[in-house]
Amino acid sequence: MTARPPVDPVALTAALIRCNSVTPAEGGALVLLEERLSAAGFSCTRVDRGGISNLFARWGLKGANRSFGFNGHTDVVPVGDRNAWTVDPFGAEEKDGWLYGRGAADMKSGVAAYVAAAIDLVQNNPPDGALVLTITGDEEDVAEDGTVALLDWMAANGERMTHCLVGEPTCPDTMGQMMKIGRRGSLTAWFTAEGVQGHSAYPHRAKNPMTALVKLMARLEEKPLDEGSDHFDASTLAITTIDCGNPATNVIPARGQATVNIRYNDLHTGESLAAWIGGHVRATEAETGVKITATVKSSGESFVTPPGDFSELIRKSVLAETGVSPEYSTSGGTSDARFVKDHCPVVEFGLVGKTMHQVDERVEIAQIHQLKAIYARILKDYFA
Repeated sequence: MTARPPVDPVALTAALIRCNSVTPAEGGALVLLEERLSAAGFSCTRVDRGGISNLFARWGLKGANRSFGFNGHTDVVPVGDRNAWTVDPFGAEEKDGWLYGRGAADMKSGVAAYVAAAIDLVQNNPPDGALVLTITGDEEDVAEDGTVALLDWMAANGERMTHCLVGEPTCPDTMGQMMKIGRRGSLTAWFTAEGVQGHSAYPHRAKNPMTALVKLMARLEEKPLDEGSDHFDASTLAITTIDCGNPATNVIPARGQATVNIRYNDLHTGESLAAWIGGHVRATEAETGVKITATVKSSGESFVTPPGDFSELIRKSVLAETGVSPEYSTSGGTSDARFVKDHCPVVEFGLVGKTMHQVDERVEIAQIHQLKAIYARILKDYFA
């Protein structure tokens, strides 16, 4: 077999950055990837749902005894104040060893690196097994029709990954520093308090919803949720808003609202936290006489992939290419790994993410090449 030239992950990253794929727009990113993967022998299927574009690509036989999966997204957050950027957010400009553009760090470089590694492998050293790439356009928004839609389609069509690597940025400061073996859960609670409007000079004639909300917030924050667990730091609760939209200084409002966000570890579930919140709501209602309604939504349960052969394979590959042994971590926000974990064992490893979602988002060009080399080593050792 004549060796094919390697795929340049930097050029592919730049091409993806030039696709204006702010959620929910596809922007040409998945079309570009489908063309490249199809040309390399991957069987590609668009799995679009709810106005969201997604791509499933498989090389090898469906139902293979080993099927390595990559997961990632090509959608990006809005650029914000375009005038604050020193470059075109979708220009993919190279400057002083950096590649600039929205999505450079989060996570078009990660997608480009694993697509490049996957194409090189199947064209030059076809593995004994299958390669599956699931790429979504709905990670940065509500994520209801992205990776979830891909996994639903896979289940309906008999497609399977035996292990999956999510290519999100995982390193806080230096390449190779950290990999994720789990994620905290995320829960948001919205509260509405209904009181009785009145004059602020006669508070006894009113029923102040803001007083009730302040008392409720104090109850929720009074004690730590926990002190952490074997694989997780302590859970956190943050009050993100308390408001009633009242422009008058001498009027007690009739209604007030508040919101809290909880990032929780494996000592809790969304259901147990909702019950805990409900208990505090009822106690505050009894104390104040103000009616409080709560709407609680968990956007993902906490999970951990116990350290084992798969995580050790990733760790050794990162160490071999960077000289750094990555820390096993469950820190940070949520990712689509929270969905994949119901399908197969999943870990995350990617670039340094310091500039993601920022003005002048950028990534070191050398690190894109390094990431491709790490992914290539992971694939080689997985199928060895």
